Amino acid sequence: MIEIIFRSKKDALRLHTLLQGLLTASACTDHIHLRYEDHHIVKLQFFHEAGNSIHLLKEAFYEFVIESKIEDWFRTILTDQYYYQVEEEQQQIMEIAQAIIEGNREDLSSFVPDQNVKERVRKDIHQMIQPDINFSFDSFVKFRMRSFMDQLVKYIEISIDEYKMEQEYQMFVQMLREFLTDRPAKFQEIHVLMDEGVFFYDEGMNEIRNTELRALIDRKLLFHHPVYIDSATIAPLLSIAPKKINLYCDDVELPLVRTISNIFEERLKIKSVTSFKSYESMQELSGQKREIN
Repeated sequence: MIEIIFRSKKDALRLHTLLQGLLTASACTDHIHLRYEDHHIVKLQFFHEAGNSIHLLKEAFYEFVIESKIEDWFRTILTDQYYYQVEEEQQQIMEIAQAIIEGNREDLSSFVPDQNVKERVRKDIHQMIQPDINFSFDSFVKFRMRSFMDQLVKYIEISIDEYKMEQEYQMFVQMLREFLTDRPAKFQEIHVLMDEGVFFYDEGMNEIRNTELRALIDRKLLFHHPVYIDSATIAPLLSIAPKKINLYCDDVELPLVRTISNIFEERLKIKSVTSFKSYESMQELSGQKREIN
């Protein structure tokens, strides 16, 4: 028999529910007696196929830790150590931390010493759960998972920094949107090519030289926000304030493209570099025909 003791009634019920689901799916319920006792003890008694039953328990326990408890622990760290009390803020920070754990934030994973935490948890569980064992879940976390818990704090630290930067970024974008609100357009339409550099073209596909662009830039932008404003791309676009921007770029994930998109929203159309070259060729042909006529 295996006995796992919890201080939290909710945790005991969570594991009970997960394990029941796995046992039902595996048709093992006839061979295992599962009892939820005194609202804080989960007991499993094996009658046949103990090896397979233990495997199911390990999988349920792993899912319980990774899917349920990590969120609880993250929330406790945020509340007790960093004093984040607002649920919406907690949720946004936890989503960043979970994305790092899942390997979906490569830009942040380099700041994490151990990038295989899920496998480490699985290993600890497989070593701990054996036939005829009695253990406390809280003691297991305190002693066997101490380094893992320290790692969760690190995930939260990184996620808080990222959350703060994202908030600053959103405020910055909103400020630039407000700057655009009543600004008169110096061009109705403009073409921007991002291909081994950034090049501006007017409605007739005539290139706007750097000297012309610099003359168009509103110096107040660079004076008030010298660090955040990209003087080669964003500053000219904000100063020109075109009604329509055709941005030709093959990598829409570039941070600069993301920022331009967030600022100009419906004014922006993103197209491929190939479409720019095709459009440029059509404009040249049209110009030649006009000259012949």
